[in-house]
This record gives sequence, C-alpha cells and structure tokens, in this order.
Amino acid sequence: MSKFEHIRPFYDSEVNEAICGVIHHPMMKALMSFAFPDVDQKVWERQLQKTHSKRDFQVNFIYPAVQKVLQKSSEGLTTSGFEKLDKHTPYLFISNHRDIILDTSLLNVSLYDHGQIMTASAIGDNLVQKPFLHTLSRLNRNFLVQRALPPRELLQSSRLMSEYVCQLLLRENRSVWIAQREGRTKDGNDATHQGVLKMLAMGAEGDSLMEYFKSIKIVPVSISYEYDPTDALKMPMLMAQANDEVYVKEKNEDFNTLLSGIMGQKKRIHIHVCDVLDNELDKISAEFDNQNRQIQAVAQVLDDAILSTYKLWSTNYIAYDLLNKTDCFSAKYTEKEKQLFERRLEMRIDVDNKTLYDGFLAMYANPVVNKMKYKNEV
Repeated sequence: MSKFEHIRPFYDSEVNEAICGVIHHPMMKALMSFAFPDVDQKVWERQLQKTHSKRDFQVNFIYPAVQKVLQKSSEGLTTSGFEKLDKHTPYLFISNHRDIILDTSLLNVSLYDHGQIMTASAIGDNLVQKPFLHTLSRLNRNFLVQRALPPRELLQSSRLMSEYVCQLLLRENRSVWIAQREGRTKDGNDATHQGVLKMLAMGAEGDSLMEYFKSIKIVPVSISYEYDPTDALKMPMLMAQANDEVYVKEKNEDFNTLLSGIMGQKKRIHIHVCDVLDNELDKISAEFDNQNRQIQAVAQVLDDAILSTYKLWSTNYIAYDLLNKTDCFSAKYTEKEKQLFERRLEMRIDVDNKTLYDGFLAMYANPVVNKMKYKNEV
C-alpha cells in the first residue's frame, strides 16, 4: 500500500469504479442537471459510465460545471500571465485563498484553456467529510490536507504532504495548487503563512532550501472576486474575534459555505499568475544562511507578488472610501456602483452594528490598503 494512500486522488484505474459507485447519488444528479440542464439523465449516465481517467472526468464534466457556475453567478473570468508558462512544465502555484472550491477550479479552467498542465490541488479533509464529496474530490485530483491533528501527528502529516507534493512535481510531471494559508482569508488581508513554506521545505532533505524551491518552480497567483459570495458568512467569526471570543463553527458550516461560494454572486473575477520565483530565491540564499530567515523572506516575496498584482475592483475602492469617510477614490467607481454596493451591504448585515459594518467594509477595503504599499499600483 502506498504511503500516500489516505491522502491521494484516485488512480486512473480506480476512476470508473468510483464513478459507478456514486452515479445514482442525489448530489451527482444535481451536479449533472446543473452542468447539463438540456441533456437527458440517461445520456450523461452513459458518458459517466464510459469515463476511465481523472482528466476525462475533469474535462468532460467538471469543466462544463465550472463554466455554468461562471455563467450563472458572475460577469465573467479574466486572466493574465498564463502565456508566460511553459505548456510542458509542472509548477507549484501558491495563491491567496478566497473561496474553498472556486480558487483552484478557476485556475484549472484557465490552465486548460491555455493548453497547460492542470493541477493536483490541496483540500482540507474537514471539507470532504461526506462520502460523496470525498469521492468527488478524489475524482477531481484533490489530495487531502489533514486538519485538527495533535502536534506529533501534525508533523508527520506535514512531512508526508511535502513528500507527496515533491512526488507530483518532480516525478509525475503534475502541477500542484496550494493556498498561501490554511483557511480562506476572512478580512481581505492576504498573507502567506510560514507554516505552509515550512511544510514544503521538508522536501529539501538536507539540500539547499533555495535550490530546492527553485527546482519545484513556485508561481505566486493572485485571484480576486468583485463580490465575495461568502462575505456575510465570514462576519460571525470576525465578530467573535472582535469580542475576544473563541469562534465555534456550526454543524455543516463548511458545506454551506462551499455551496454559497459556488452559487453566490461574484460579478467579475480575475486571476493573475506571476513569474516563477528564481532570482528572488538566489538573493535570499545570498543574504541569509538561516533557514527560518530564508522562509520569512520567501513569504515576503510571495506576499509582494500576490498583493501587488491583485486586481482591485470598484467594490474595493467604494469600501475604502466608505470606511475612511473619504472620496479619494471616487474616480474609480460610479455613483450607481456605490449605491449597488451600499444596497448589498444593507441586505447582508446589520449596518447599525458598527463592528459588523466596519468589518464588512474592511474585508473589501484591505486589498486597497495593501496595494497602496506598492508604488504606482493603486
């Protein structure tokens, strides 16, 4: 049995049996009816029964489903930077994290559209507790990040994860997506958690860390949604933090957030892929010989790349002006856009609650604050 057995996606040899095991599940019917509303059930069932690889499942079923999500819940996806990627080279994409499913799904749609290698993607095991979702994630080339482990087991899990990422990138020629942090950004402040880099660093196995990081070809990715479809759902956690309370998730909260993220209105979406980290790693290697300092410096490089290329929308500028009671960005939006945003605000939260009001606005305004740190970027 492979040491990656309990975290890996299905092998292609297992795909057909897995599909046949869930083909009559109500959630599979809902997914297929959504993706192919004009196709008879017997037709898509026959197509599923003929599917024997993860790629065929992704291209023939997941890709159309994501396109339908874009059609129904957005005003379109734009991209930049993909033309710089080599079509035969696997990359480690590290992105800011706004939506549980869509961040990686939209990246893969974009990679497929540009004829590039799609990713195996990390997903928290807390999101696939239901057997159907676990099967679907493995069909969609997700591998599991184990959450809520005691410290010793967490270290072992991190080592296994780093080995698996290395295996995918350097031996299987498979690109990998991983978020810059555990859990979605709740307050609009995208920041790389050093723990993610420390996990990846375990794969260096005594070699020069910066040389290893160069070998796995790290590509920072920024993804931005004009409207965050889960903005209001993030408020209870922010309220708990403001009151210095421990936030406890409700039952099925992750699943409900997952559905809201997929179907909630997003308006425009943009993904930018940055250049592969290379010279930056050489500079870090020359400047620091302490691994912790190197990891801190790589986290800063990732943050700089993601924050400086993050696409700002009218909603971000409106929120900044409302929060700061200013009109310094009024040229970036129309009065109608401002009215629409304020109406959304009133519909989603109690605007008389100052903590909620400020927290909601800060979620949209913080990307502007962060981008102002970079000359001529706002």
